[in-house]
Formats: sequence, structure tokens, C-alpha cells
Amino acid sequence: MDNDLLEEDLVKFAAKHYYSPKGRIDPEEFYDDLKRFRYIKRLVNRYLETGNLSERLILNHLIVIFNVLGNYAALRIMGMKLEDEHWKVIKPFLKYLSYIRSDQLKDVKPDPEVTKRLKRI
Repeated sequence: MDNDLLEEDLVKFAAKHYYSPKGRIDPEEFYDDLKRFRYIKRLVNRYLETGNLSERLILNHLIVIFNVLGNYAALRIMGMKLEDEHWKVIKPFLKYLSYIRSDQLKDVKPDPEVTKRLKRI
């Protein structure tokens, strides 16, 4: 997935879009939420390597990310953090949670096993 967001701009971009009910950003909480992208990537890599899918954990991380950053920022950062092979696993989650429209990520073929597992939830 193409993304023009640079690594050095990521924190500033995320902070700009970060929602905090307190009205101010708690740095520790902010950076913990940014780490969720790394956790998702690890969980997807584990699935791709072993077939072990932690779908509920991935769902939880995605829900938090999209709640604090919103769809636009979360998708932009994901575009930077995830590799092309990760999108086939992530797309079914994003569709399941209604975070993407049907016309988004058209070139990504969703992993059928992930789709099947999400339908069972």
C-alpha cells in the first residue's frame, strides 16, 4: 500500500489526530497506543508464519487505534507500518469493523481463513 507519510512525521501526525477525553495528551498513554501498530504487525506475522490467529486480540488493538486516531489517521499510519503481505490479513478485520468502505483496498485479496474466523464471532 502506498503511503506518503514519513517516519519522522508519524508522531506529529498521530498527535494531531489523537483523541483524548481529558483534552490533553498523556504521553505515556499516547506512546502505548502507538505501540499497538507494532503488536498488530507481530500478531499478523505470527499468523502468516504459523497459522495461529489471535483474532480477538487483533480486533481489540484495532478498535483502540481507530477510536483514538479516527479512520483517516489510523489507515494512513497502518499504510506506513504494514507490509503488503499484511493487508490480506488486516482487510477482513477492517471490513468486519466497518472501518473501510467496499471500494477501499480493492487490489487486496482478503485471506479466506481470516474471513471465515471473523464470521464465527
